[in-house]
Amino acid sequence: MEKYNKTTEFYVPDNKPLEEAIKRTTHMAILAHHDDIEIGAIDGVLQTFQKPDKWFFGVVVTDGSGSSRGGNYAHYTNEEMMVVRNLEQKKAAYLGEYGLQAFINSPSKQTKDPQDTVVVEEIRKMILDAQPEVLYTHNLADKHDTHIGVVTKTIKALRLLPKDKRPKKLYAVEVWRDLDWLNDDEKVAFSVGGRPNLTNSLVEVFDSQIDGAKRYDLAAIGLRLANATFATAHALDQSDQVVNGMDLTPLIEDDSLDMVTFILDAIDRFRLDVEQKIRKIL
Repeated sequence: MEKYNKTTEFYVPDNKPLEEAIKRTTHMAILAHHDDIEIGAIDGVLQTFQKPDKWFFGVVVTDGSGSSRGGNYAHYTNEEMMVVRNLEQKKAAYLGEYGLQAFINSPSKQTKDPQDTVVVEEIRKMILDAQPEVLYTHNLADKHDTHIGVVTKTIKALRLLPKDKRPKKLYAVEVWRDLDWLNDDEKVAFSVGGRPNLTNSLVEVFDSQIDGAKRYDLAAIGLRLANATFATAHALDQSDQVVNGMDLTPLIEDDSLDMVTFILDAIDRFRLDVEQKIRKIL
């Protein structure tokens, strides 16, 4: 589509026309880096996998130039890493049978620029064209600055849309900081253990990040297993693997809600819960 920036790239695994592919979207994820989708927004992939009436649209915002590299990739230049990372993401999209994969290809510093509107506008156009029912993004307490840049820009983009064009649900997911600090009654527990062969493979396909760099394949699955086991102390496990989410929908239902206040209020509720439990037993 000519409306998108020249640097933006689209990949349709089943070779449908782009306009048809984007309009069939039901679940969408907008995350910062290649493999963030497969680590944090895997619920969206599983909700749509091999379902003819549901389709997943993944969006990677950054260009991959700042990726960690080691092992066989230690000598790769930034430009070479950008090519490799996009190729790996396409492999994941093909394997997971995504309806569409987009690459905005922005430098990380652009996502962290509070004055930048280019990324916001590109995200706005994608959401408007796709009109997903469910949208996944990073959580506002993530410790990675680029992730914070992407979630805040995504919310800004959503607030530019008419309310009837916004998703019904906006979820924040775990990547670089888990949501263990969030009170249990506020967590959205995504059960993602049903297809371990698929979910494991989707993380493992990012060889450039695993070979001599970071064991995301083991860490992602380990966190999901831990979430499932440690979810409740006095009940049997309800799932084999869990990704915890936070419901950010209020932020796109009421544009006057301040993002900082919203997340700090949640943290304060957790702090108060901890205090009350300790004082009760002292």
